[in-house]
Amino acid sequence: MKYRKEIDGLRAFAIIPVIFFHAGLQSFSGGFVGVDVFFVVSGYLIATLILSELARNEFKISNFDSFTSLSKW
Repeated sequence: MKYRKEIDGLRAFAIIPVIFFHAGLQSFSGGFVGVDVFFVVSGYLIATLILSELARNEFKISNFDSFTSLSKW
């Protein structure tokens, strides 16, 4: 899968409500929406990666586990 800057930008944009919520801005009381968007986009990226590796018959669960543990840091 090639790098897609628009998806990366969407993930960055999704954390803005979370930051504003934790900063105490009353108009951003729904910061959890940003978290939801971030997880949906991240799930899309991971699913696309898995499906493309399965199509090429290159998917290994051990590689996937190491990828997800690195992405949590």
